[in-house]
Amino acid sequence: MTTSAPTPFGTRLRAAMDARGPLCVGIDPHASLLADWGLGDDVAGLERFTRTVVDALAERVAVLKPQSAFFERFGSRGIAVLERAVADARAAGALVLMDAKRGDIGSTMAAYASAYLDPAGPLFSDAVTVSPYLGFGSLRPALDAARAAGAGVFVLALTSNPEGTEVQHAVRPDGSTVAATVLRALKAENAAEAAEGRLGSYGAVVGATLGRAPEEACVDLTIDGPLLAPGIGAQGATPADLPAVFGPAIKNVVPSVSRGVLRHGPDAASLVAAASRMAEEVRAVAE
Repeated sequence: MTTSAPTPFGTRLRAAMDARGPLCVGIDPHASLLADWGLGDDVAGLERFTRTVVDALAERVAVLKPQSAFFERFGSRGIAVLERAVADARAAGALVLMDAKRGDIGSTMAAYASAYLDPAGPLFSDAVTVSPYLGFGSLRPALDAARAAGAGVFVLALTSNPEGTEVQHAVRPDGSTVAATVLRALKAENAAEAAEGRLGSYGAVVGATLGRAPEEACVDLTIDGPLLAPGIGAQGATPADLPAVFGPAIKNVVPSVSRGVLRHGPDAASLVAAASRMAEEVRAVAE
């Protein structure tokens, strides 16, 4: 009996963005947000917050992005909340991008890949964020696991934090920056899907805040895969900044917003309205 290959993440992401709008909403249960919602900074508060966001948005937005650290800080009970959120969000039709930023070598990287990219695992997600700063080749276990599962990865390239420049803008002996090297490697990973006219499954994290310093964006962002763009909202960028940063690659941009939507909770209708407004603003500048 033959099993058909899973639909690649890039194909599923394109369909979700076309149907629901190009937006990723983070699930970031900061202690301050829990307090703003009138919730305790404990597992009960975490669960109420997370369930409210998933129930309100999982049937409406293209991507939900839980930040693993805010669940891990509560130990095993927090991870249990995360497991349920991943399962419920995927069951409601949202793609889940696990924001874990894992990066290691050899068997350890393979173990991280198994945690998030094995369809049999309780934390299996549609995609995961990873760090390439032990060398892009160290990501091979995650890249291969994603391909086998029809999942995706988003690799840190040009992040929205100012400290990132000391590594990402470092110049290699061949004259390329580290960020440019990461982006070239991702384009190569996406070549097979691009040759068939499909969006690749291997994405980059590129901060929307680069619009404040256009010289920072002088790299080739046409990687034939998705570009996760954090920095909208609390970090100061807006959807109007996206064309200047991403240029011809804007159709592949997945803008990520967390507090800009979450601060409208705990009222579910207000969360839906905020996410819908943001998705429409993004759609308007991307067309």
